[in-house]
Amino acid sequence: MSMEKIPLAGVIGSPIAHSKSPQLHGHWLKVNGLRGHYIPMDISPNDLETVLRTLPKMGFVGLNVTVPHKEKVMEFADLVTDRATLIGAANTLIFRKDGRIHADNTDGYGFIQNLRENAPNWDPKAGPAAVLGAGGAARAVVASLLDAGVPEILISNRTRVRAEALKTDFGKRLTVVDWVQAGNMLEEAVTVVNTTSLGMIGKPPLRVPLDGLRKDAVVTDLVYAPLKTRLLAEAEEAGCVTVDGLGMLLYQAVPGFERWFGVRPVVDSATRAAALR
Repeated sequence: MSMEKIPLAGVIGSPIAHSKSPQLHGHWLKVNGLRGHYIPMDISPNDLETVLRTLPKMGFVGLNVTVPHKEKVMEFADLVTDRATLIGAANTLIFRKDGRIHADNTDGYGFIQNLRENAPNWDPKAGPAAVLGAGGAARAVVASLLDAGVPEILISNRTRVRAEALKTDFGKRLTVVDWVQAGNMLEEAVTVVNTTSLGMIGKPPLRVPLDGLRKDAVVTDLVYAPLKTRLLAEAEEAGCVTVDGLGMLLYQAVPGFERWFGVRPVVDSATRAAALR
């Protein structure tokens, strides 16, 4: 019998100990009865290229990429998808059999999939979206919202110049709003997204006034520690449909797992439980 190499995958970042990806992929490997392993690797930026050239020789079929490597890995990729180019970052690498490195960004896919699954009546075309934050996650969110047909995106960031940079890159459907006016954006928004780390355990609170939230809005927070942030709690009280950020983490992982291990994993309550272990 031929002894196939056991496929290896993992996540690289620095720090990495907090990552939920190993629990998530480990769960999917187990429930699908697959031989394979997924490990966290703390890699310093100086070692990034060496690591990317070496791992395929060790049986690695791909990687997830997190802070601070999401932009830098693109320099070492042989193929970069259009969406990764547009976002300016990659979170998923596929090491192909021909030795080439394929870079993709599935964050936007994960974001939209989470909304579609958990707010089935969400209609992106129904009106403007309000986006808080203008970092890497915001770029993925903005790209995917535009792609889904959102007519206008109101975007606000503590440092206005970063929001302006997104407008320059993504164009006329974006309107930049001053951070002190961020609460006012909510009065017209039917989709509301927090892409900042504000409200996360150990970070400052999100202080944007939320009394302008519309009852018919779908509100989502990329922060998932805590699962119910103040934004989601207040949105729920205002009668909005709310979607927590854990689903984005789960759904963004699906395309990579499928490419590496050959099985499309299912996101269900057991998956959520595994990620929260």
